[in-house]
Amino acid sequence: MRIDLHTHSDASDGTGSPGQVVAEAAAAGLDVVALTDHDSTRGWDEASRAAREHGIDLLPGMEISCTYYGTSIHLLSYLHDPQFEPLLAQLEHARASRDTRAQRIVDRLATVVPLTWDQVRAQVSDGATVGRPHIADALVASGAVADRTEAFDRYLYNGSPYYASHYAIDVLEAIELVRAAGGVPVFAHPFAQKRGRIVDESVIAQMRDAGLVGIEVNHPDHDPAQTRRALEAARTFGLLVTGSSDYHGDGKPNRLGEQLTSPQVLAQILARASGSEPVLARG
Repeated sequence: MRIDLHTHSDASDGTGSPGQVVAEAAAAGLDVVALTDHDSTRGWDEASRAAREHGIDLLPGMEISCTYYGTSIHLLSYLHDPQFEPLLAQLEHARASRDTRAQRIVDRLATVVPLTWDQVRAQVSDGATVGRPHIADALVASGAVADRTEAFDRYLYNGSPYYASHYAIDVLEAIELVRAAGGVPVFAHPFAQKRGRIVDESVIAQMRDAGLVGIEVNHPDHDPAQTRRALEAARTFGLLVTGSSDYHGDGKPNRLGEQLTSPQVLAQILARASGSEPVLARG
């Protein structure tokens, strides 16, 4: 069984619709795929219909942007109740902050490259929150850069002169809210230093104590040493080990199914969830 538990659609910063992501997952030979758009469950309904159409099981999820004393942390949540109000309130706060943050970045970039807010908005699907990948796509469309990678390397990296921060929930609070919503929280790409600052094992211990269930050990942004470190952390703190592609369509080179989760771990995730149900297209 081939299981990929981290993908993105244009409901956040992927390039394909939720239905397209699911169709591509089925075409790639996956048996189970999770849709985990940033701070949004907007794609769940479309992805569920596509899962039934293409005969692939779907794990509804989300990737929550969190912080721990200024360090960015991404938390994957699987099968939580999408109507759980305390979590919804935090997500809405984050989405509003992302919009104003994106405008600040565009204003700063406009001093060095021809770029407007309308050009960025043209890259965003209806209902999606504007993020740096959309700004990157606008830069590509304008001819300022060749692709998203160059956009981030030149203009959009953390700490660049054009960077601006946004609100993110404290990760320990986010874990508690996900558990209260019946979901299963997993720490995404914990040691991917290419993304910026990381937290150490003492923070993972606090996350475990708050209710963390798993850790994304196998991820394209982990090198072999980081993968080993994540595996050791999972063993030390008794966390489930997941693997995922972090697929974004054409927005990143990541390929569906390049990292996978075992059926045994998936079974434990399903057993611990009580907020919503997976879509079992194959029964």
